[in-house]
Amino acid sequence: MSLFAGAGIGETYLSESGIDIVVANELLPKRADLYRKLNPSTNIICGDITDEAIFNEIIESSKGIDFIIASPPCQGMSVAGKNRKQEHFVKDKRNYLITYVLKAIAILEPSYILIENVPALLDVKLEYNNKQTSVIDMLSLEFNEQYEIESKILDAADYGVPQTRLRAIIKMNKKNQQWSFPTKVLKKITVEEAIGFLPSLESGEHSDIKWHYARNHTAENVLWMKHTPTGKSAFNNKEFFPKKKDGTPIKGYESSYRRIRWDAPAPTITIRNDCIASQRNVHPGRLQEDGTYSDARVLTPLELMILNSLPTDWNIPDNTSEILIRQCLGESIPPLLIKRIAEGIQDE
Repeated sequence: MSLFAGAGIGETYLSESGIDIVVANELLPKRADLYRKLNPSTNIICGDITDEAIFNEIIESSKGIDFIIASPPCQGMSVAGKNRKQEHFVKDKRNYLITYVLKAIAILEPSYILIENVPALLDVKLEYNNKQTSVIDMLSLEFNEQYEIESKILDAADYGVPQTRLRAIIKMNKKNQQWSFPTKVLKKITVEEAIGFLPSLESGEHSDIKWHYARNHTAENVLWMKHTPTGKSAFNNKEFFPKKKDGTPIKGYESSYRRIRWDAPAPTITIRNDCIASQRNVHPGRLQEDGTYSDARVLTPLELMILNSLPTDWNIPDNTSEILIRQCLGESIPPLLIKRIAEGIQDE
């Protein structure tokens, strides 16, 4: 069973580990519809898990399952701005969606449970039994006698994904079962190794390769990025830096208007990967004879898919909107990381 499934991107390779998702739940209809198209054999229940009727439908459809994967929404656990304060964690209702995972575990008693989220999952404390309690302590209070519970923060780049992405992983297995964390790869995969073979594209250009096309950007954004070297921000440019119509500099951080590097895994793909002004979204580019750099654009959908460890022939429907793909990729856990974790199950 998959809870808070999104489009199911993280589950892409689970069947290779002998795990078939037969029931999934997703709140948003667009994502549930994409999940259904990608996984036609799965019963996808679209609706709010906090609705008693929806929760009961999920449970009734899941009798006999032996594996749960759950990715509760992470927006409420953001470490940015005001959410740094403990009181905001406690008050944000989204953080309590984890309690529905606990309810499902208690009812279904599967052999294996995998809960994943942003690293703050392991630090946040929520009101539970009239106390402020960490998620790990909540799980231990309810299931310590029945399950072995282990948590770690893993970087996807350490496990063969060409992207740096930190995720909190909680795995639980019944005490008569074995489940070990994966070992790290000896060498991380770089952006060059992952997408360097794809043809160069400028703003608005298309290639003959499915999903490899460039978004249209403003002439100003293109100008600034053409004069920005690989791995650098346009804010570092002496002349062609981000500026307003009146010529005054735009205020911002050097993580924006920034090209990624060729010689390292990609930085974390964000939900705003369509925007040059957002964080580290611009193609590395290559130095040209005139001293400017090619590919003054954000990464294409195909480049993002590959950097998220999806196969180049991913069976995504042709009519899927670009923005939906970008949003789902920006919020997903890389499927190769999930596969590596699932491979540690030693089922007897």
